[in-house]
Amino acid sequence: MITVTHERVTGQRQWGWRDSAERFSTTFGLCRLRSRVPPTALSLRHSLQRYAKYGREVPFEKKAPLPEPSGATAGSTLRTFSREVAIPSVLRIGHRGASGHAPENTLASIWKARSFHVDFIEVDVRETSDGHLVLLHDDTIDRTTNKSGTLADMTLEQVQRLDAGNWQRIPTLEEALDIAGQAIGVILELKVEGIGNEACAIVKRTGFSGPLIYASFLIAELHRVRQADPDARIMVLHHRRLPPDPIADVLALNAAYVGFHYSSITPALLQAYHDLGRQVFTYTVNERQDIQRMRELGVDGIVSDYPDRI
Repeated sequence: MITVTHERVTGQRQWGWRDSAERFSTTFGLCRLRSRVPPTALSLRHSLQRYAKYGREVPFEKKAPLPEPSGATAGSTLRTFSREVAIPSVLRIGHRGASGHAPENTLASIWKARSFHVDFIEVDVRETSDGHLVLLHDDTIDRTTNKSGTLADMTLEQVQRLDAGNWQRIPTLEEALDIAGQAIGVILELKVEGIGNEACAIVKRTGFSGPLIYASFLIAELHRVRQADPDARIMVLHHRRLPPDPIADVLALNAAYVGFHYSSITPALLQAYHDLGRQVFTYTVNERQDIQRMRELGVDGIVSDYPDRI
C-alpha cells in the first residue's frame, strides 16, 4: 500500500487530502498511481487519474431520471422504506462539483461529485476574451488560482495555464459536460450576459444527453436561452432579498425550476410554487441541521458543497 498526500493553499482556502490505494478505477479503466509530473504535462486523462481515488464506490440508491414537474403534483414525492417510514425524496446537487472536497469548478470536483452519485452538479459559466466558455465563479481569478486578473481579459490559452488548486486547471464547458457524461445531470449557472446562446450551442454540439438546467440571476439572459432553445429547462435564481413579486419572472419565462437561498424559503412560498407545478431548489446548504430542515420543509432539491451529507 502507498499513501499520497496533496496540500495546496489557494486564496483563502486550503486543500488537503489523504488517501491510500494500490489500484484504483477511472472512466478510462484501471490505472496505477503515477509519479508526480509538472502541471503543464497533465493531460485531461492524467488529471482525472490523479483524482480517481475520490471515485471510490459509496452505498447509494439508484434514482429514476428527473421528471418534468406538472400541475399540483410537482414537489416532494415520497419513498417508502422498511418499518413503514415515509421519507421525502430530494434531489442531491453538488455545488460547483463537490467543492467541500475538491477545488471548486474543476474536473476533480465534478469527478468527486460523481463518486457520491449525486443527481446534479451545479457549475458556474463565464467567457474568456476569445469567446470560450469556462467554469469560474468570480469575475477575477484571484481567489481560486495562483494568479490574479480578470477572466474576461484573458484568452483560453492563458486561462488554462493557471493552477486552480492541486494541479487542476480551469476547464472548458465542453470538458465539464464530457466528464459529467450520462451519469449525472448538470445545472449551468450563467454568470454574465451574452453567453446563453453559446451555452445552448455547446450543449447541442457535444451531444450531452443527461438532464440539464440553465440557471441564472440574470433574467434577460434566461430569455435569450429560451429563444435559443424553446425546450430548455430553466431555473430562475433569487438572491436572499426577494423581489416584490418572486413569481412573475418564473411565469414569464415558463421556468420549471426556481432557486432560493435556504434562509429565504418559507412554507407559504414553497406551497405557492408547488401549486404552480414548479420545483424549488435551495442553496447553499452545508450544515446537517439545515439540510434536515430543508428536507422536512419539502423542497425538491438541495445544493451543497457537501452533497454526501444530503
